[in-house]
Amino acid sequence: MRLATYNVEWFANLFDQDNRLIEDNSWSGRYDVTKLQQINALGDVFKALNADAVLIIEAPNTGNRQTSEIALQNFAARFGLRTNKALLGFVNDTHQEIALLYDPTKMDALHDPKGAHPAAKNGAWRSPRFDGVFRLDVDMDDKPDKIIFSKPPLEVSMRTVNGTSLRLIGVHTKSVAPHGADSKEEEIALSIANRRKQLAQCIWIRQRVESHLEHGDNLIVLGDFNDGPGLDGYEKLFGQSSVEIVQGIGKPEAMRLQEPNADAARSTHHGPHPATSRFYNRETKTFMNALLDYIMVSEQLYQQAKPVWRIWHPFDDPLCFENEELSKSLLTASDHFPVTIDLDI
Repeated sequence: MRLATYNVEWFANLFDQDNRLIEDNSWSGRYDVTKLQQINALGDVFKALNADAVLIIEAPNTGNRQTSEIALQNFAARFGLRTNKALLGFVNDTHQEIALLYDPTKMDALHDPKGAHPAAKNGAWRSPRFDGVFRLDVDMDDKPDKIIFSKPPLEVSMRTVNGTSLRLIGVHTKSVAPHGADSKEEEIALSIANRRKQLAQCIWIRQRVESHLEHGDNLIVLGDFNDGPGLDGYEKLFGQSSVEIVQGIGKPEAMRLQEPNADAARSTHHGPHPATSRFYNRETKTFMNALLDYIMVSEQLYQQAKPVWRIWHPFDDPLCFENEELSKSLLTASDHFPVTIDLDI
């Protein structure tokens, strides 16, 4: 079975108010890319992935007349994808939903949130539901802060046709970039505040991870963390990246999540390391690669399912690089590249 995570930049812009694809030459949200070009590129990428389920980060919007599930199912129908059923979790206000597009002949999938419900008005200290409020003292002032998700993680209960039960947690955590800073001092303050919030969100996710591992669940945590080992200097200030917190680095082996790309980035202090995204830096007028997207699996599943990870990078993956059309589609479709995992389940 193949599972994937894929952040599709400005996916919502490709649909009208009736959830239909806008296949014309108007500009998409991507620089110098039309809607038709991005739509066709995405169709090529999804067909090449041939995944049994794809966690889509920045999925089409739900609100007013728009519905993410219908939009994704229309997209799947347009390209004849077997992943033709969509699942959405808690709706958010950002126009960037977290959704699962999957093959219903290979699995059953259900949005199955865990945690206290309804969440206490002032929040809870221990793993409340992801649409609730988490209390944690993030700025060390002896006063608990209220942490919320702008994009609550998607919790999926999945059962494959072979009878294997899985728990999936789809994640899109807040970027640590200091948007809105007017000075170096403000940039530093905002970076630290954003980092604290992101770490708190990942402590919240980690609490949920531990409850599943203690229960013996086959667990997969996947998505865009906007963070990773060695991504910026603020990691030294707090000791760990948010990815390492969710992975459980430093915990007993049975309580860790396996992610070889994160491990490679952590062990490689100099030189190249895995990357799942490519951004243009306007200051240096160059492209920057970053490892932001991950698929983490529980130790039990790692030992039993013999997982194989792949980052579909148009330049770093030889098979993608050798396929000129696919390489071009990957660059046109999004500023992130898919990550897949093949599991013997």
